[in-house]
Amino acid sequence: MNADLRADTVVAMMAAQIEDGDVVATGVASTLAILAIAVARATTAPNLTYLACVGSIDPDLSHLHRSPEELAYLEGRTAEISIPELFDHARRGRIDTIFFGAAEVDGQGRTNMSAAGSLARPKPKFPGLAGAASLRRWVKKPVLVVPRQSRRNLVPEVQVASTNDERRTMLVTDLAVFETGLPEARLVARHPWASEAEIADKTGFRYTTDAHLAVTSAPDERTLRAIRSIDSQNQRHALVG
Repeated sequence: MNADLRADTVVAMMAAQIEDGDVVATGVASTLAILAIAVARATTAPNLTYLACVGSIDPDLSHLHRSPEELAYLEGRTAEISIPELFDHARRGRIDTIFFGAAEVDGQGRTNMSAAGSLARPKPKFPGLAGAASLRRWVKKPVLVVPRQSRRNLVPEVQVASTNDERRTMLVTDLAVFETGLPEARLVARHPWASEAEIADKTGFRYTTDAHLAVTSAPDERTLRAIRSIDSQNQRHALVG
């Protein structure tokens, strides 16, 4: 597969998790998530509602900006929302999906967004939670995203458990799609460019595999057009793989 299609496939897989009519939200450091939401709106989920961390509802998403916090994401908004209001909507079960990144993920689906080592002796500190511990429990369908899979980020056990969720949770990487959670993770599908051997070599936690492992599909032409139009500066390629 063309290397350029790798990021496109990951973005398309993320966008496919959003159903028409869903309410979705993003926080900081969420460029891929914003792109996935924009692609979903342009293709299969035109009636989604997007709550942006800059304080806007349904801003214009025709262009992917350099930072999720850019004030350009206020343009075209239908309304405004504060961070406390966003959290309140999540707590009341009104948000369907948020994409969560992490420095580490283990097979139970616990994520580390806090520090290497321990909180008492961090080496180093990571960017932090920004409310993810609560939001992950409150949203209906959290999705974990690790755009550069390795044994350093898919680990047997996270060093610090920043977020946890008893529900089984989808994990999308640049090599595969997993379902995390007790009793152990499951490999759901591999991307066309990734072999089972490579996935195993770059996964630190134990997982089961179906006898006939699914292979993700390349994005269709409509989705590709949307991705390339919205991310005309090709930011996705620097973020995936």
